[in-house]
Amino acid sequence: MASKDAARSKDPPEIIVDAKNKKKYNRGRFLGKGGFAKCYELIDQETNEIFAGKVVPKAALTKASQKEKMQQEINIHRTLRHEHVVGFHGYFEDRDFIYIVLELCKRRSLLELHKRRRVISEPEARYFLRQIVHGCQYLHRNKVMHRDLKLANLFLSDDLIIKIGDFGLASRIAHEGEKKKTLCGTPNYIAPEILTKGGHSFEVDCWSLGCILYTLLVGKPPFETRELEKTYTKIRHNEYQIPTGVSTSASKLIRALLHADPSKRPSMFTILDDEFFKDYTPNCLPVTALTTCPRFDVKIQSGRRPLSDINPLEDFPITSGGGTVQKTGATPVEPEPDDGWLLTLKEQIQTLLKTAKVLESDDLLTMEESEHPASCPVYWVSKWVDYSDKYGLGYQLCDNSNGVVFNDITRLLLAANLQNMQYIEPDGTEHFYTKTNHPESLLKKITLLNYFKQYMQENLLKVSFQCFVDLGYFIALRCFLLRKTVWFMRRSEDRLIAVHLRDSREKNVETVSIDVED
Repeated sequence: MASKDAARSKDPPEIIVDAKNKKKYNRGRFLGKGGFAKCYELIDQETNEIFAGKVVPKAALTKASQKEKMQQEINIHRTLRHEHVVGFHGYFEDRDFIYIVLELCKRRSLLELHKRRRVISEPEARYFLRQIVHGCQYLHRNKVMHRDLKLANLFLSDDLIIKIGDFGLASRIAHEGEKKKTLCGTPNYIAPEILTKGGHSFEVDCWSLGCILYTLLVGKPPFETRELEKTYTKIRHNEYQIPTGVSTSASKLIRALLHADPSKRPSMFTILDDEFFKDYTPNCLPVTALTTCPRFDVKIQSGRRPLSDINPLEDFPITSGGGTVQKTGATPVEPEPDDGWLLTLKEQIQTLLKTAKVLESDDLLTMEESEHPASCPVYWVSKWVDYSDKYGLGYQLCDNSNGVVFNDITRLLLAANLQNMQYIEPDGTEHFYTKTNHPESLLKKITLLNYFKQYMQENLLKVSFQCFVDLGYFIALRCFLLRKTVWFMRRSEDRLIAVHLRDSREKNVETVSIDVED
């Protein structure tokens, strides 16, 4: 065990040499790990192209079966070329490591999206599922079953395009009707026929797809429990429940994919004919979908035209200066594009210009009341840094107070005066201390908070609102709830304001958007 741990912890050199192809790579950021492998950015010294490098220590491959699986993964993946499969760019080795050079998926995977969002909308689920199915169709045509489809192995490109990756458990079917009997997979996604060792084939990927759809729509895998054996028992007995909030068509597809009898599951080549896929599916998603639900075209959702108000001006009479009641003319709207996005910019501008002329009227009887300045936030997140893979999420508010949401769900806040502190336990119990008077047990967390504060001060710009409001109107509840990307504050009138953090890559600043709920 000690030798395995040592093999895992050893880092590859900072300059990695592919002697056979006469290439050199700079080892970049650490991306993640799994099993014996670690992933890093690999930067081609000649072209500056950035790849994902899967690095496996040779010392960790002590058994012949492990070496065989490693070679099988390479042999399968190197033959695959598809827009929904992670690109394979080569492999090589040196004295200590085996390197697999892969396409870099900068948006990480569906697992990270799931952790941030917990649940996604059905249009988004259709968007992702359709791509997964297309990728799996390609694999199955080439006689490859993945056997480890899960959120962590479904990577995302810059444009949120699905890329199926990690072929460590993949296997080829040599002939029609062949069944594999290896016990493999991830517990929450493993098919019952794998557990019973009665033989399995392509249908296991369809089962995993059902688990993926369920997880995306419900927020957790269908058979998940705290104990492995209980999870396996539920899988064997096909015990799961679909919440009532899931649509009928989605529920039917989940039940079909999670059928206990593999022969009764839809194949990858018939899934897209299911009723579930007949509803609206976006052609693309904005990057903000990584953290918040996209606002799909309102015409699709409610029958309203894009950019129209709840009480559009053309539906109400406006009194002109001469006292004559006139009705504003509506610009004809062209049929909406299939992808459901907003009208073209030109059409939007034309509509706005026509509306602007109407608004020159002196008496606007039906205009909505302008939003009161007091609805703007007093406290907002001006900086934040996510280090939740190790410690937690650090943030700074606009008043220069700082806080950290630690991975153990405790929270520590330091006031702008750099003296007063507030410590919140997982159950919500609050304690108040100062920098010079606090329990010894908090020393490490205070040190980490100072590191976060220093990093944000030196490396991040500050977001600001062009608005100043009397602080007496507000009671700030500066605490994070279950999700680290959302915090709430409350006005004295019990108005809730949800703040969603978004990444502004161009300025290295984290910005916020405000959703007001009455």
